Amino acid sequence: MRFMASYDMMETIRNTNEWLGASAKAMAAYPALSVFPNPALEMVGAWGEVTERTFSRMAVKPDWNIPPFVGAEGTDRLVSQEIVLKGDFGDLLHFRVQGRTKKKRRVLLVAPMSGHYATLLRSTVISLLPDCELYITDWHNARDIPVSSGKFDVEDYTMHLVNYMRHLGADTHVIAVCQPAPLALAATAYLAEEDPKSQPSSLTLIGGPIDPGAAPTEVTDFGHSVTMGQLEQSMIQQVGFKYKGVGRMVYPGLLQLSSFISMNLDTHKDAFTNQIKRVAKGEAHEHDKHNKFYDEYLSVMDMPAEFYLSTVDRIFQKHEIANNDFVVDGKKVDMGKITTTAIITIEGTKDDITAPGQCIAALALCTGVPDEKKASHVEEGAGHYGIFAGKSWRNNIRPLVMDFIDDHEKATPPGYRVKQAAEAKKSAAAPKAKKA
Repeated sequence: MRFMASYDMMETIRNTNEWLGASAKAMAAYPALSVFPNPALEMVGAWGEVTERTFSRMAVKPDWNIPPFVGAEGTDRLVSQEIVLKGDFGDLLHFRVQGRTKKKRRVLLVAPMSGHYATLLRSTVISLLPDCELYITDWHNARDIPVSSGKFDVEDYTMHLVNYMRHLGADTHVIAVCQPAPLALAATAYLAEEDPKSQPSSLTLIGGPIDPGAAPTEVTDFGHSVTMGQLEQSMIQQVGFKYKGVGRMVYPGLLQLSSFISMNLDTHKDAFTNQIKRVAKGEAHEHDKHNKFYDEYLSVMDMPAEFYLSTVDRIFQKHEIANNDFVVDGKKVDMGKITTTAIITIEGTKDDITAPGQCIAALALCTGVPDEKKASHVEEGAGHYGIFAGKSWRNNIRPLVMDFIDDHEKATPPGYRVKQAAEAKKSAAAPKAKKA
């Protein structure tokens, strides 16, 4: 009950602040008070509006809200989501593009289970959709999963990826972002031994802690500064009575959010202070830069306790992936067994979560992959978020990943880069033949 009381206390604080914000906003909008205009009252109303929105977002799963894009024929392509494989802890989601008949690159985007929903990759999804038949791992909030559904740890996560890869088939290209990168590598190695025909064509690992000890950061230092017992006592709580997962042990999303914010406290404080001022002046709007970012950033989900603890213990403390000692379902997986899957690693020079050196370690582990099927890229000036979203991703990293996928596509359909390169070479040779 002690853990449950802590969970309910955090939810009570969140709910109270949401109510206080709504009350202040409503009070400031009271018609009778408008008779005597007062700047202080406008600030109270602005504080209430920002506060209500802030604390309400913490308990809401964001919508995908994927906008239509213009197809090759100049017509709008509407995008919808459909569940391909449904599970208690997560679904395999497919983004269906209306009216598209040509076969595109089949890509599985592996989203992290690290406090935020898969919608954190919305901009990544939007950028890939025009060129890919896209699937994504849509993990569920642990607070909504009944205890009867059982446990979910790093091995269960890995086996979910194995099942998704098997379902999609060998001509699939996997892109794993951040936390799931080592588990996506392990899933590929598992398939290399157990079901070689289901191995993906390529594996893109973006900012993942393959070897956390290769380049220590504040995150890896924390993992080594506490014992597993201390971590369980300080971070793990029991879901309260308000949700379907009552009694499940979790690492609460609200607790994770407090850790995220504390890392850049001054930046967040300034952002909210400035937003309150903009609301008071009437300069803010529903989808401004602040709301667009924080509506996603503040939407957090609880993580199963066993997943969080096993991640810290096995990935960050024991370095089981880095040492090639990872065991899945009672079987040791050997990264050296991967032979046909092409692998590329992406890192950012200013990544303070997964520093350069941690992700590229995957290439050394995959001794069975030929050098021509290995690649790496370090994006200058990019932070952790920038290597899968934003300017660095759009301008440099995404084109690089698409080229890598095309180079290792087993059956390159018309319109892909390989065919375009051949046509360009033919065109370049045409003027010379004419002169002769």
